[in-house]
Amino acid sequence: MDGFQRRRERKKESIRRAALELYSKYGVQKVRVAEIAKKAKVSQVTIYNYFGGKNELLRDVISRLLNEKLQEHIELVETDLPFPEKIEKFISEKTRDLAALNPDFLKSIMSEDPAIKEMVEDFAKYRFIPLMLNFIEKGKNDGYINKSISTEAILLYINIFKEAKRSDMLLDQEQNQRLFKELATLFYYGLLGKPRE
Repeated sequence: MDGFQRRRERKKESIRRAALELYSKYGVQKVRVAEIAKKAKVSQVTIYNYFGGKNELLRDVISRLLNEKLQEHIELVETDLPFPEKIEKFISEKTRDLAALNPDFLKSIMSEDPAIKEMVEDFAKYRFIPLMLNFIEKGKNDGYINKSISTEAILLYINIFKEAKRSDMLLDQEQNQRLFKELATLFYYGLLGKPRE
């Protein structure tokens, strides 16, 4: 990549970051291209040249975030960490730059833009869910997960724990650590508090 291309990519990334911050703070409908341009320190024309318009920029931002998140999950799944540590990292992951990808925000923009709805649904169906299914099957084959529990139930169980992290109860950092350790125990052993003999 030559100097011109690197500068172009840096500008595009600056625009994406500015758009994400503004979209997640004020909502897509309330943000104008002029505000994104000002925050990214580029001209409006630059945004139109690179992305075509506000809706196309939003689609690009969501697509990039989904792909970044998928790559993080792939890297986690492929590490040499023991399976329980991978699960713990997965359910405790930091939501870096994913304020815009919280379920309420996604539902809102999906209802407003059929192209984003299709993109997110295709991403989940063809990329994210297959990765998680393989991960769970590996956990079953390695003896970490009870083979009698359906993969669907396990996916739902993981999502319940991920949602719990968004609770107002977990906002206090010190309390967050303590509660998360207790949740991890519940995650692995249920209410019995220890593995069954």
